[in-house]
Amino acid sequence: MQYNPENPVVVQSDLTLYVEVQHPLYEEVRDVLHHFAELLKSPEYIHTYRMTPLTLWNAASSGVTPEEVIQHLRAYTKFPLGSQVEASVYQTMQKYGRLCLVKEKSELYLQSTIKEYLEELVSYPSNSSFFSGKLFEFEENGSLLWKVSIHSDKRGELKQEALRIGYPIKDEAGYTSGDYLKLSLRDVLESGSTFSLRDYQVDAVEAFYQDGQTHGGQGVLVLPCGAGKTIIGIASVNKLQCATLILTTNHASVKQWKRELLEKTTLTEQDVGEYTGEMKEIKPVTIATYQVLTYKAEQEFIHLDVFQQKEWGLIIYDEVHLLPAPIFRATASIQSTRRLGLTATLIREDGREEDVFSLIGPKIYSVPWKKLEQQGYIATAFCTEVRVNFDDFMKEQYFLTNAKRQARIAQENPNKIDAVKVLLKKHEGEPTLIIGQYVEQLEQLGVLLDIPVITGKMKHAEREDLYDAFRKGEIPILAVSKVANFAIDLPDATVAIQVSGMFGSRQEEAQRLGRILRPKKGNNTCYFYHVVTKDSKDQEYALKRQLFLIEQGYRYQLVEE
Repeated sequence: MQYNPENPVVVQSDLTLYVEVQHPLYEEVRDVLHHFAELLKSPEYIHTYRMTPLTLWNAASSGVTPEEVIQHLRAYTKFPLGSQVEASVYQTMQKYGRLCLVKEKSELYLQSTIKEYLEELVSYPSNSSFFSGKLFEFEENGSLLWKVSIHSDKRGELKQEALRIGYPIKDEAGYTSGDYLKLSLRDVLESGSTFSLRDYQVDAVEAFYQDGQTHGGQGVLVLPCGAGKTIIGIASVNKLQCATLILTTNHASVKQWKRELLEKTTLTEQDVGEYTGEMKEIKPVTIATYQVLTYKAEQEFIHLDVFQQKEWGLIIYDEVHLLPAPIFRATASIQSTRRLGLTATLIREDGREEDVFSLIGPKIYSVPWKKLEQQGYIATAFCTEVRVNFDDFMKEQYFLTNAKRQARIAQENPNKIDAVKVLLKKHEGEPTLIIGQYVEQLEQLGVLLDIPVITGKMKHAEREDLYDAFRKGEIPILAVSKVANFAIDLPDATVAIQVSGMFGSRQEEAQRLGRILRPKKGNNTCYFYHVVTKDSKDQEYALKRQLFLIEQGYRYQLVEE
């Protein structure tokens, strides 16, 4: 039976899907759609999903077939699938893997079983600089194939341009080994505790390595904050035994990676270098920040040569969804180096997900957040949206100004302070983070609540001292700006109160929840609050921010103060 009016899904011919939230099968459907569609809207009763070429190609790269997608749609749809829907799914997904980059001796070729695909790519004038010869046919294992020679230094640019015109290229041209680096993972840490990889971490490393085959060694691993993405990166270095460049978001993240490397492997201080604004070391494993690599002096990116300063066998892109444009350009020129992206969400606010796919690699492994929560690997999170009103004066100011100013007035609504006080009273004694976008708002909270505040103006050493005091329980409440969005390890934090954010940023919402998802001793739970001004731009942005977490299975309880 291909349809049932009692089912929860309506599939449109443009590959939009409408899902009934109150339906008994909703959670089952949500977990299925996670593999090949993205959530667009999440009002109370009907959620809107969309299948795009990129979501379908990412599904194909992780082993999902067009037949499986069609089978799932048929199983949950109310009405018969239109032939246009089935054709679109098949045609889109079957494109993945039909164009392959291969290497024969020292020559790079783009080959396909479909001549028309290659002919169309070659025919684009903008692609002419990529090819060094004419299209020709050959026979392999009884099958007829076509291929064309590629300039080796155009490997990355070709993949970018081909994807933009609808042709994902599977890269099987292999990689350089890089400088040899001997290391091993420790079984017992200096603290006396044992260390081993979790099952899904082992699976993630294998999904990247692919038994050393030519199609392995590139791609993105998508796992929740607190799931041990750093550990997976370290295990990948151990698997490859090669010189590695690790790119990450900030100075604190550099320190965290270094601590983990020295604690969990046999590498020493002499093996691990820091490349930041404060220190410029090139060692067998070098950890650099995106900020220092994109620093400009006289219109030149003076530190991008770090990509060529050593024979790297692996480059790890931490928080790959934040990759700056200059790093994309540098990555396009180093496609013969293995590349591993780590992230909690593939969402980019600048819409450059396609560049991550073509230059770093497709999504090769992911685990739903709720699955790891059920297994106890991350804390059970309770999400709440707390709505507060304007007072009469602020409401008048809000409606008399422009849209941009309205957003800030709503986010900095003074009535949020009382809501924060109520939440702090409710969770008295629990390690709590107050998170915001605006320094003035956080500093005001710091004065009124007598709590320390960390912002970008504070020196790294002072920040580390405060983070350390919070970890030790010496500071029960800490206010932090966006500098703490990423790669800050505060495992005991159980409550996060968000008072403002970067407008409708889904990735920021996910990262901020991630600050409190580390597994807890005893009652493995945490609480995430978003304090929002009712009937304002702030409330509109909150709905957009929550999309990714709702897609992962989280629900926001609504409370009005």
